[in-house]
Amino acid sequence: MGVVRAVTALLLVLWLPGAAVAASLQDLEGNARSLDEFTGTGKWTVVMIWASDCHVCNSEAHQYVDFHTFHQDSDARVLGISMDGAGGIDAARAFIQRHNVNFPNLIGEPAAVAKLYTELTGVQFAGTPAFLIFDPAGALRAQQMGAVPQDLIAQFIAANGR
Repeated sequence: MGVVRAVTALLLVLWLPGAAVAASLQDLEGNARSLDEFTGTGKWTVVMIWASDCHVCNSEAHQYVDFHTFHQDSDARVLGISMDGAGGIDAARAFIQRHNVNFPNLIGEPAAVAKLYTELTGVQFAGTPAFLIFDPAGALRAQQMGAVPQDLIAQFIAANGR
C-alpha cells in the first residue's frame, strides 16, 4: 500500500469515531455489499485486503487466484477487498484485470476498510496486504498482516477442520 495512503488510513482510524467510518463496501458495479454476504456460507472465506499500488499485493496476487481456483468448488474461497476507494476504482479494476483475478472483490474507502479490520480483530490496521480467515460458520478464526503463502492457508484450514 502506498506510504501516504497507509498513513492517511491509519490516522483516520485513530481520529474518527466508530460510527463515522462504518465500513461501506461496494462491488465494482457500485452496489452496496456486506462482508456478511460472503461469510458463513458453509465454506472457509479468505479475505484479502489489498490496494492496487501495493507492491506485495501485486507480486502475490497469483497465489490467491490459484488458491481460489483450487478450493472454490470444495472447501474455501477468496474474497478481495480493495482499499482504493471510489477515486481509485479504475486502478482497482486494472489490478483485477492485470492479475486475472477470478474471485469476487469489493471496494471501500481506505479509512473504512482499516476500521473494519480493527473492529473485527482488535488489532490496529497497518497496511496491505492483510488477511482475515472466516470458518464455514462465519466466525473469524485468523488474521494476518502481510503476505501469507497459500499453502499455509490450506494447512490452517486442514488443521482446523473443513
